[in-house]
Amino acid sequence: MTIESLIDTPSELTDASNSKTAIVLMTRVRLARNLAAMPFPGWARPAQREEAYDVCREAVASVPAMKRGLSVAVTELNELEKQILVERHLISRELSGAKAGSGVVISQNQSIAVMINEEDHLRIQVLRAGFQLKKVWNTINDLDTALEDHLDYAYSPTQGYLTACPTNLGTGMRASAMMHLPALVIAGQMEKVVRAVNQLGMVVRGLFGEGSDASGSIFQISNQTTLGEAEPEIIKRLDSVLRTIIEHETNARQRLIENDADKLFDKIGRAFGILQNGHLLNSAEAMNLLSLVRLGIDLRIFGEHERPRVDRLFIEAQPGHLQHAHKGRFEATQRDLIRARRLRSEFANFAQPDFTNAGTN
Repeated sequence: MTIESLIDTPSELTDASNSKTAIVLMTRVRLARNLAAMPFPGWARPAQREEAYDVCREAVASVPAMKRGLSVAVTELNELEKQILVERHLISRELSGAKAGSGVVISQNQSIAVMINEEDHLRIQVLRAGFQLKKVWNTINDLDTALEDHLDYAYSPTQGYLTACPTNLGTGMRASAMMHLPALVIAGQMEKVVRAVNQLGMVVRGLFGEGSDASGSIFQISNQTTLGEAEPEIIKRLDSVLRTIIEHETNARQRLIENDADKLFDKIGRAFGILQNGHLLNSAEAMNLLSLVRLGIDLRIFGEHERPRVDRLFIEAQPGHLQHAHKGRFEATQRDLIRARRLRSEFANFAQPDFTNAGTN
């Protein structure tokens, strides 16, 4: 598989058939692992980084789930290709800026990605569209076991898996869900939710992880503690937190309809109008407009059959995907013009809003 064919193939997040859940867009579990006999990537000499990269790449590529996938070094990717992989959540921003001796192996269906020599020797991740936390955990657990047959992990009987950052020590696991929470944002309740989640040992981040904005009212909620708790317990606790947040978002939507329906419908109607007629849209504005239309789908203002298109556009309206689709590198204003034109085209035949049955079951 080449990088070109991977980009041109629908991903787990852009394949319309995978859109199943209203509030949880994506579930992801990531494991940090290191080789016992090698210094961590940040301390390794160039030759040691290359050696670790070769050992890890060979082991990952040999696992059945990764066969016929993409194995590529960061230095073999151009800036646009790296940006697209970041937008698809297949590599981190940190890996996109890494030096020689770093790379990624991505499964053919793009649901598994293993970063090599990012902060740790291995960053193994499995992602799925929708709320599939237990299924994702089972998949990554099997993959981790298969890799351990080929690699000698750095492990301590008392401290667990050894990692470059102490915050990952122990299980080395970060489990997360990408959640669409527009009603909590509109109602001004997200700050309260963030505080409550933090008190439960979880953390809330933006669309692309640490340091990123929550564009389109999309938030990543993940575990913060990795030491002193077994993986199944972390998964169980996160699952409980996510279900509570889903309940709060659902209740916030109902309160908005009961107490201020006209204001809410006006926001959704205006968003639809701009997407149909706007001529200049930056990434953040496009995400927020798409978020409101997606909320309209959840509230039955738009047909359910339109959900896959909106979920796909959350990714395809990002700068890297736009530039790839139009075969060029563009300045910000040019991208905003192209993005608006693309969205006008997508929404030209979009189902018209019907507010009469909004919020009914």
